[in-house]
This record gives sequence, C-alpha cells and structure tokens, in this order.
Amino acid sequence: MNGEENNRVQIRQRTRLPDFLQSVNLKYVKLGYHYLISHLLTLCLIPLMSVIVVEASRLNLDDVHQLWLQLQYNLVSFIVLSVVLVFGSTVYIMTRPRSVYLLDYSCYLPPSHLKVKYHQFMEHSKLTGDFDESSLEFQRKILERSGLGEETCVPEAMHYLPPRPSMAAAREEAEQVMFGALDKLFANTNVKPRDIGILVVNCSLFNPTPSLSAMIINKYKLRGNIRSFNLGGMGCSAGVISIDLAKDMLQVHRNSYAVVVSTENITQNWYFGNKKSMLIPNCLFRVGGAAVLLSNRSVDRRRSKYKLVHVVRTHCGANDKAFKCVYQEQDDNGKTGVSLSKDLMAIAGGALKANITTLGPLVLPISEQILFFVTLVAKKLFNAKIKPYIPDFKLAFDHFCIHAGGRAVIDELEKNLQLLPVHAEASRMTLHRFGNTSSSSIWYELAYTEAKGRMRKGNRVWQIAFGSGFKCNSVVWVALRNVKPSPNNPWEDCIHRYPVQLNL
Repeated sequence: MNGEENNRVQIRQRTRLPDFLQSVNLKYVKLGYHYLISHLLTLCLIPLMSVIVVEASRLNLDDVHQLWLQLQYNLVSFIVLSVVLVFGSTVYIMTRPRSVYLLDYSCYLPPSHLKVKYHQFMEHSKLTGDFDESSLEFQRKILERSGLGEETCVPEAMHYLPPRPSMAAAREEAEQVMFGALDKLFANTNVKPRDIGILVVNCSLFNPTPSLSAMIINKYKLRGNIRSFNLGGMGCSAGVISIDLAKDMLQVHRNSYAVVVSTENITQNWYFGNKKSMLIPNCLFRVGGAAVLLSNRSVDRRRSKYKLVHVVRTHCGANDKAFKCVYQEQDDNGKTGVSLSKDLMAIAGGALKANITTLGPLVLPISEQILFFVTLVAKKLFNAKIKPYIPDFKLAFDHFCIHAGGRAVIDELEKNLQLLPVHAEASRMTLHRFGNTSSSSIWYELAYTEAKGRMRKGNRVWQIAFGSGFKCNSVVWVALRNVKPSPNNPWEDCIHRYPVQLNL
C-alpha cells in the first residue's frame, strides 16, 4: 500500500463515527429514565382518573341518591376529601409544564446572484492570491466530496476581488438574513412584532455591539419590556439550545409569544490561510438563517403546526479533546479561522451516543425499551459477550432532521441508526441545495419534508444537531395537523427537482 492509499484510509477512518451503539454507557440510560420518572405524578393520575370515570359512568340515579345520603352522615369526611381533591388539583395544575406550540417558521432564501458554482469557487480562491497550490487542490477535493451542489450561496462581500470582509459587510449580511426570515414569518402568521414577549438570537461567530437581538428590536420596534437573549460561540447546535431557552421562558411568562432566530455569519469568518484543518469550513458553510415563532397560549393550538415534546442536550466540554475539536484560533501567520480536529468524528460519536441513550427512554415504545434495557443490564452484570440490542428509532419517529454539517456525518448517522435513505433525504438535499447553514439547517430540512407533502397529523419529528464545545442536542416535535408548506417556503420553486441523484 503506497503513501497516497495510506492517507485515504486515514481520512476515511477520521470521517466515520464509532459504532457507539455497541458501547452504550448505563449512566445515560439512567438519565433518560430519570426524565421519565420526573413525570410520574402525571403517569399515575391518568389511570386513576380513568378508573374514576369508568366507575362514575356505571352509577344510576339510585346510586347517586344513596351516595348523597352517605355524604350527609359523613360531612367531615366529605369536607376533608374535597379539600384534598382541590389541593391536589391545584398543585397539579400549578406544577404541570405549559405546552409550547410552534405556530410557524421561515427560512431565508438568498438571492440568485449570491450562488457560487464549483468552478467559480475555485477560480475565485485562486485569484485572491492567498492560497498555495496544495491548499487549492485540498479545497477542490473537499468540494467534490462534500455533498454540496452548484446553487449554494456565499455572502456579497466574498464575490468581490479581492474580497471585502468588513464589519459593515458583516452587519449587512446579518440584516439581510435575519430580517428576510422575520419579514416572512410575521407575514405568514399575522402576528404583530409588538406582541412578541421573548426573543432569542443565536449566531456563533459574529457578535457585534449592539447585539444581533438589539438590531432586531430596533428594526421591528419591539416593546421595551421584551426578554431578549443573544447566544454566541455555541456552534451549529445552538438552534436547539435557543428553542430550549425559549421553552423555559414560556414556562414562566403566561400568554406569550417567543421568536427564535438562528443564523451564522460568514463575511468576517472566511479563512485566508493555508492550514488545511481551517480550510474545510470555507468549503462547507453557506448563507442561511431561520426564524421560529413559539407560543404557550392554548388558543394558538388550533393554528399551530407542531407541539414541542422533548429537548435533550448533551455537553462534552469537560473533556479537553472535545472542547478543542472545533476551535477558533490564529494560524502561524496570524490569520484567524476555525480549526476542525482529526478527532471530530469520534467525539461526535461519543456525544451522539450519550444524547440518544438519554432520549431513548422518552420516545421509544415500551417493547423496544425492555429489549434494550434487559440486554444492557445483562451485559453489565454478567460481563457476557452479549451484543447490545439496537433500538429501532424508526418506531419512535416518522421524520429525521439530521444537521447538514457534511456528507460523512449524514452517512454515518444513517448507518448507525439503521435508517432508510428516505429518512436522510431531507438532510442530504438540504446540504446539496443550501450547504451547511449551521444552526438553521434543521429548519431547511423540516421545510423540505413539508414541501414534499409528507407531514401528517401525529407524525413525530426528530431534529438533531452537533456544535462546538462539544455538544449534541435533540428536539422532538409532534405534528398537530397535516402540515402544508407555508408561503415562501425555501423549496417552493425547486422541490419538483428533488431528490437529485448524488454522484459521490
């Protein structure tokens, strides 16, 4: 085997997730069951109330009269029982989590003049004069294997020669993406901006002063007592973190709307050096963003698309390798970029293992949980060479939105979770059409599923994303109706061309 073949083997190994389902850690299973038991009161009350309703339905008028006579002679018992029932009902209502509904969301569709084809990307990279021949060849190979198509977009500043990555250009990119998504969201939902009580914005690499959330407040003249948050440096999984934060805020503030804006800014974060681990983001990241409208108002259930079911977050930042596997730094020549470690896929596999093992008890059918748990305990107790039972997540979810971070990630998740090609279709097509749009990619994928007419009432959706730190986060939704694509769906002009055949 020659040197080039050796390199190919090493690259292939680096871009594969470990077989994490063969080495499940029991502590994450315990955590998942802890989440389940935290709702024990609700689980116990449901059968109790069912028995009471059944017994009450069997009573006739004579039975009711006799019950009334008994209560007259046991007034103290009746009063005590009533107090207990009222107190118990009050405690249950006060402690019960409020339902969170997703009214609608919108994804930014960049204008056609921002599209960049392969040959344009390579020609432009060559003409900038910042990359040597080795770096240019490396970028060409990454592009060919990336899964990106010829219609992805880079910001306006990167189309100039030489590029113009200024603060003003970065602000302009942020405004175009965020305001473009929000304008469509407000138009589609008929919700007035001043009705928004909570605003959460996430963008990892661009955090100006005033903040991005302040830019939105200024643009739409949002009210003065709005609860606004601006999340930075949290990577591609920050969209799920933003949903989780908005959910927690909606548990506190009654009758509120929350808006979540997820985006990434490329203008000032293009790498103009020759360190190969820092060149990969240039080839994958593209312009994109999404805006999501959430509500905790019960009257909004009828017009909402989805109900939030679960959010599970896993953070591996205590591990030094995980902490530095996606790391913004300067190279030896002082040029700033984001470096991707060769251990990235292994670390992602570990984070994914922890996340889905925690999520499993919350979503899997009881039959799958019993098989999984029994084989896991047998392996731990008897140290037997028992092959762990691999739960079938297709029984828990109807649709999968896997973060479109790269072709290798999608391929490996499809393999490890034993998914069918149709389950990874939305992720692959999003990567092909829009590229890696960071934290907003899971919304382009959901929009793809809707545009295909596949979202039916009761369907469960699993959105899963990875991010620097290192994090793996999941959010689960259930469709409240047969969901049709909203006006200005980013796929409406091209959905008839998808899925496309990928030659990889």
